[in-house]
Amino acid sequence: MTAAPSRARLVGLGRSEFADRLGEAIDVYVTAMGYPRPTTRQRRSLWLEHSYRPGWRSVGWLDEQDRLTGIGYGYWGGPGQWWFEEVRRGLRARRGEPDAVSADWLTDYFELTELHVHPQAQGSGIGEALLRALARDAARSRMLLSTPEYGRARPGRAWRLYRRAGFVDVLREHLFTGDPRPFAVLGRELPLLPTDHPTHAPE
Repeated sequence: MTAAPSRARLVGLGRSEFADRLGEAIDVYVTAMGYPRPTTRQRRSLWLEHSYRPGWRSVGWLDEQDRLTGIGYGYWGGPGQWWFEEVRRGLRARRGEPDAVSADWLTDYFELTELHVHPQAQGSGIGEALLRALARDAARSRMLLSTPEYGRARPGRAWRLYRRAGFVDVLREHLFTGDPRPFAVLGRELPLLPTDHPTHAPE
């Protein structure tokens, strides 16, 4: 008796499953971002460390051959974390002390740390499925993320996804320590609005 063929699906990744598929996940990351392969060495330990932070959750997209073609994860953000402190520094530099609205963004939020889809699988709704799965069980009142600015170029798929999902500007043209590229920090209140595009629930 032959096994039924697998179907493409969205899956929840626990810490052990995440660690088992970490090589695949980072391969998706460096391919999607166009980063050099040596990047994988430093990312491996960082991603594993992130998986032990409070509120951490990860989801992946598996194709018909059970290969990981999309990866997303995040955790509850807060003081003392590198990303939190960098964004707070940026807000203070732009506005003196953060105003009430800006300061509110940095409370009770889920940081969408990574969301990537392999270029060969992009454009099929996988990114939105991953985003919505993470947002659905974020257990926080808002979600924040950072993404490279697009400059004079046309906004790419990631930007179009975040705008479609209702993310607004929190901080623009921000320079994170150690990275010369300008980034945008985007956020939105949770939950996300329902979508007309059906997605598979995590298994």
